Amino acid sequence: MSDAPVLLAVAHGTRETAGVATTEALVARVRALRPGLRVERCFLDLVSPSLPEALARLRGDVVLVPLLLGTGYHVRVDIPSALAGAPRLNARIARALGPDPLLADALTDRLHEAGWRADEGPLVLAAAGSTDPAANADTAAMARLLSERLPGAAPVVPAYLCAAGPTPAEAVAALRAAGHSRIAVAEYLLGPGFFARRATRSGACLTSAPLGAHEALARLVVRRYDEALTMPPPAIRREPVQNSSAEPPGISVR
Repeated sequence: MSDAPVLLAVAHGTRETAGVATTEALVARVRALRPGLRVERCFLDLVSPSLPEALARLRGDVVLVPLLLGTGYHVRVDIPSALAGAPRLNARIARALGPDPLLADALTDRLHEAGWRADEGPLVLAAAGSTDPAANADTAAMARLLSERLPGAAPVVPAYLCAAGPTPAEAVAALRAAGHSRIAVAEYLLGPGFFARRATRSGACLTSAPLGAHEALARLVVRRYDEALTMPPPAIRREPVQNSSAEPPGISVR
């Protein structure tokens, strides 16, 4: 596969050492799934190499796979803007990872690992949240996919740790007020960090771990790469730069 386009995994970036380690572990699993394919990684913020640095090192064909769970500002604006500064590359941008049934599989595994049982009642899906309605809509769609994946189609309420509502704590409180006594929170986050810690303080009976370097997640990265290869390279244009991130400064766990 030496002539195949490079897979460039684009992660959000975080100052959390464990969060960076999670990205590295996920990329390692992707490499193991596709031996012979050149797989690189970069970060949109806080960690090197940055996306522009990674693009400057590449030549020829490349597929950028966002390690992001929704189609928000980073996918729509930041990544295309960076590509506009790398005209020598023949580049495609893959879809964001979510929503997807493979993520429902990974979320279910994490819930079971935390001790959740299918008969315990409703779930709250805790996402980072965004000022971009499209990203939050992706989370709501993921909640529906997770509900369909669970026995008896257990209700799953989407919640957001910043920038949108309800928060996980509000969703848990509302479910308790509706008469549910056993409520679990599924962390719809890629790695440990600020938001993951906040999700554990929602008042639920249990909270699952972030998705991490789950095998299903690695398979999804490869799937997004393969999907992108079937599409023609898009016309890259630069949009006005603005910062829509609602994360606290220096904190990122998407």
